[in-house]
Amino acid sequence: MANTSDSQAASRLDSQSHTVIVIGGGPGGSAAATLLARQGFDVTLFEREVFPREHVGESLLPASIPILETLGVIDEIEAAGFTPKFGATMVWGRDPQPWSWHFAETNATYPNAYQVWRPTFDHILLRNAATHGVTVREGCRVTDVSFDTDGPAAVTIESESNAEVHHADWIVDASGQSGFLARQLDLRTHDDFFRNLAVYSYFRGAKRLPEPDAGNIFIEAFEHGWSWAIPLPDDVMSVGVVVDAQWGGDQLRTISTDQFFHDQLAQTGRTTAMLADAERLDPPRIIRDWSYTAQRLVGDRFILVGDAACFIDPLFSSGVHLALSSAVLASAYVTSALRHPDLRHPAAEVYTQLYMQQYHQFREMAALFYASNRTSDSYFWEARRITQTTDDVSPREAFIAAVAGQPPQGYERVVLERGEAPADFVEGVAEVEAERQRRDTEMARLIDNAWPNRSPMLDAVPTLADGVDVARKPVVGDGQFEWGAVISSATRPQGAPVSTLVATLVLRIDGQRSVRHLLDDLLDGLPEQQTAQLLPGLLTALRILYVDGIIAHWRSA
Repeated sequence: MANTSDSQAASRLDSQSHTVIVIGGGPGGSAAATLLARQGFDVTLFEREVFPREHVGESLLPASIPILETLGVIDEIEAAGFTPKFGATMVWGRDPQPWSWHFAETNATYPNAYQVWRPTFDHILLRNAATHGVTVREGCRVTDVSFDTDGPAAVTIESESNAEVHHADWIVDASGQSGFLARQLDLRTHDDFFRNLAVYSYFRGAKRLPEPDAGNIFIEAFEHGWSWAIPLPDDVMSVGVVVDAQWGGDQLRTISTDQFFHDQLAQTGRTTAMLADAERLDPPRIIRDWSYTAQRLVGDRFILVGDAACFIDPLFSSGVHLALSSAVLASAYVTSALRHPDLRHPAAEVYTQLYMQQYHQFREMAALFYASNRTSDSYFWEARRITQTTDDVSPREAFIAAVAGQPPQGYERVVLERGEAPADFVEGVAEVEAERQRRDTEMARLIDNAWPNRSPMLDAVPTLADGVDVARKPVVGDGQFEWGAVISSATRPQGAPVSTLVATLVLRIDGQRSVRHLLDDLLDGLPEQQTAQLLPGLLTALRILYVDGIIAHWRSA
C-alpha cells in the first residue's frame, strides 16, 4: 500500500492543495476520508505512523457493524480471523461471582461484534480509504495548522525527507488521543470523574472463559480499580488494569511499571488464574488521564472526529464506535458545508449535539456503573460513589428517558440488575417506565381489531405537552445534512427527526379537534389509495408520540 499511496501523493505535490485534509489514519480518519472521497472530493490523509502499527482498544460493539458494512470492509474483517465477541463477562456490582450478558438478547440483527487486532483492523480501514481514491501519506506528521487567512487552511507536514506546506478547504482532525487541533487551540478539558490511569500489555497462552463466553471481554473489579482481558487471534490476550491516576502515579514514582502491573494483576483472582500459564509478550505500557472533551467540535474550516474530540473511560469499549459514528456524521457535515453554505453553521450545532449525545450516554453509563460496584471497598471506589451523588452529571434526565421503558440494551440495564445504582437513578427510571407503561396500556384501549380505519383512536382528541417544539433543523440524510423537521420536548430535549407529514400533523394538534378531523384536514385532496397507505403510519406515529410524552393526553371527542 505504501507504494500506491506515494504514487498518488506524488501526482498532487505540484499544487499541494486539497479540498479536504484528514489528520490521522485510525478508524475515524480512514472512515471519514473514505466517505468524503465517495462524495467526489479531493481528500488527502496524513498519518504519522507507517501501518500496520500497534494500538490498544481491541473490543468492538455491534453498533459499529453496520458502519463497517457501509464502508465496504465487513467481508474483509470477517475473513481476518478476529475473535467473535458475543457479549461481556464481569465480576462487578453486588455479586462476587462472574456474570455475563449477550448481545443476542437485544440485537437479533447484529448478535456479535469482534475482538480485533488493531494493527490489522486499522490497516484494513486505511487500505480501504486508498481504494476509494483517498491520497494516503504515511510517515507524515502534521506539525502546524494555520487558519490565519480567510482562504484555505495551511497545514505543515514533516516526513523523514522534508517539510511541506499543504492547503485545504477543510481539515478533519482524527489524530486520536494526541488531539492535534484541540491541543493547538487549547480546547481540551479533562473529566475529573474519570481521571484514571491504565497499564496494559499482551499475553500468549492465557486461559479463556468457558463457552459460550470464550470470546467475551472479561472485566474484573478489584481493590484499586478494575482489569480487562480481551481474547485476540493467535492465542493472544490484551490485559490491562485501570486505577486512579493520582494514586497510580504516586505508586509508579516508587516502583517500576513492570512491578506495578504485576502487583495490580495479583489482586484479581480470576484474571490472575487466566494468566497463570501465559507468557507476557512485551513490557507494559501506560496511558494517563485519558477522559476528556473538546470545548468545540466544529470551528472555522475544521471538525474533530473520534478521540480527537473526546474520549471516555474504556469500560464500555466505546472508543472505536464513537470514532466510526462521528466519522459518518463528520463526512456528512463537511459535504454539506462545501455544497450548501446555508447549512454550515446550523449543521455544526447538530453535529455537536448528535456526537455529544452519544458521548454523554456512554459517559453516564460508565459513571453509574462505577457508582454501582460493591465488590470492593477502597479509595478508588468510594471516591467514585461520592462524586456520583453530586449534581455534576447534567445529562442524567435525558439518559433516564433514553433507557427507561426500553428492552434491556446491555450495560445500561445491567447496572440496575447487578449493581447498586444511585437511588435517584433507580427511582427516575422506575417513574419513567411506569408512566410509559400506563400510556401504552391506555393506547391499547384505543386500538381494536378494526385498526386502522375504524379505530377508536380516530375519535380521540390529542393535546400536546407543554414545551413541545417543531423546528426546521438540519438532519442527516444520504451522505450529507439536509433541512428537515425535528420535534423536541421536555422528555426528548435532544429532539427527534420526523417526516414532514408527521411534523405537519403535530403542528395541527390544538386540543380541540379529533384525530379523524386532523387527518381529514391533513390528507384532504389525496387519492383514496394513498390515504389508505398513509393512515396506519400516521396513527402509529401518534401512538409513539403519546408514549414518549410529546402528546400529553387524550380525551373523548
